[in-house]
Amino acid sequence: MERKLCLSSTDKKLAGVCGGFAKYFGLDPTLVRIGYVALVLFGGTGILLYIICALVMPNEEMY
Repeated sequence: MERKLCLSSTDKKLAGVCGGFAKYFGLDPTLVRIGYVALVLFGGTGILLYIICALVMPNEEMY
Protein backbone atom coordinates (compact mmCIF):
# COMPACT_ATOMS: atom_id res chain seq x y z
CA MET A 1 0.00 0.00 0.00
CA GLU A 2 1.32 3.40 -0.95
CA ARG A 3 1.57 5.96 1.85
CA LYS A 4 0.39 9.49 1.12
CA LEU A 5 0.95 12.56 3.26
CA CYS A 6 -2.42 14.22 3.79
CA LEU A 7 -4.44 16.01 6.44
CA SER A 8 -6.07 13.69 8.94
CA SER A 9 -9.84 13.82 9.02
CA THR A 10 -10.17 11.68 12.16
CA ASP A 11 -7.24 12.73 14.36
CA LYS A 12 -7.19 16.50 14.26
CA LYS A 13 -7.26 19.40 16.67
CA LEU A 14 -7.03 22.31 14.23
CA ALA A 15 -6.48 21.34 10.61
CA GLY A 16 -5.16 17.78 10.95
CA VAL A 17 -1.54 18.50 10.04
CA CYS A 18 0.02 16.79 13.08
CA GLY A 19 -2.35 13.85 12.76
CA GLY A 20 -1.43 13.50 9.09
CA PHE A 21 2.29 13.52 9.83
CA ALA A 22 1.80 11.00 12.64
CA LYS A 23 -0.11 8.62 10.38
CA TYR A 24 2.43 8.99 7.56
CA PHE A 25 5.45 8.26 9.77
CA GLY A 26 3.68 5.72 12.02
CA LEU A 27 4.10 7.77 15.20
CA ASP A 28 1.85 8.65 18.10
CA PRO A 29 0.03 11.92 17.28
CA THR A 30 0.75 13.23 20.79
CA LEU A 31 4.50 12.99 20.16
CA VAL A 32 4.14 14.90 16.90
CA ARG A 33 2.11 17.61 18.64
CA ILE A 34 4.71 17.91 21.43
CA GLY A 35 7.42 18.25 18.78
CA TYR A 36 5.38 20.92 17.03
CA VAL A 37 4.92 22.90 20.26
CA ALA A 38 8.67 22.67 20.92
CA LEU A 39 9.32 23.96 17.40
CA VAL A 40 6.98 26.89 18.00
CA LEU A 41 8.47 27.77 21.38
CA PHE A 42 12.14 27.34 20.58
CA GLY A 43 12.34 27.96 16.85
CA GLY A 44 9.42 30.24 16.15
CA THR A 45 8.94 28.83 12.65
CA GLY A 46 6.35 26.25 13.67
CA ILE A 47 3.35 28.50 13.13
CA LEU A 48 4.39 29.42 9.61
CA LEU A 49 5.16 25.77 8.75
CA TYR A 50 1.78 24.64 10.14
CA ILE A 51 -0.10 27.21 8.05
CA ILE A 52 1.81 26.25 4.89
CA CYS A 53 1.18 22.54 5.49
CA ALA A 54 -2.52 23.15 6.18
CA LEU A 55 -2.83 24.97 2.86
CA VAL A 56 -0.71 22.61 0.74
CA MET A 57 -1.52 19.13 2.08
CA PRO A 58 -4.57 17.47 0.50
CA ASN A 59 -7.49 16.20 2.56
CA GLU A 60 -7.61 12.53 3.49
CA GLU A 61 -10.97 12.12 1.75
CA MET A 62 -9.29 12.72 -1.62
CA TYR A 63 -7.56 9.33 -1.36
